[in-house]
Amino acid sequence: MQTLYARDFADPRQTGGEIPIEELFERVAQNFDLPTGARDFALQLTAGTVSELSEIDDLLAANAINWKISRMAAVDRNILRLAIYELTRTDTPVSVILDEAIQLARRFGGESSPGFVNGVLDAVAKQVREQVERASESDAEGSQESDQGVA
Repeated sequence: MQTLYARDFADPRQTGGEIPIEELFERVAQNFDLPTGARDFALQLTAGTVSELSEIDDLLAANAINWKISRMAAVDRNILRLAIYELTRTDTPVSVILDEAIQLARRFGGESSPGFVNGVLDAVAKQVREQVERASESDAEGSQESDQGVA
């Protein structure tokens, strides 16, 4: 989350261009003592979030009713982006993702951040579940049709 936050405020004019996310991650990670596995997973989440940012922001905008992404607090925005990436691109249980995002919001965000993050992520998780269910139903229907074609 801190790398994404730093990315929001990095001025490409002062740094000679946009800093690659891996380099920015390493700069931020120097301040923490992380086990190799945790460090690798954090880099995967951070780089993945940046690479999928437009899709993540579309999902975020669709579920943050009456909020423009640009008007969200930077901490909240980046917690949400990271959590949405994890919700949509990893096998981490939804309850774990929500709990970790709310804890980050409590620690780094404002007074209303935990409730805001929880509300938006709950809506995103519901939308993602519905998409998965529809895809599963379509796959099941397609499978039944192909089974009938074999007979």
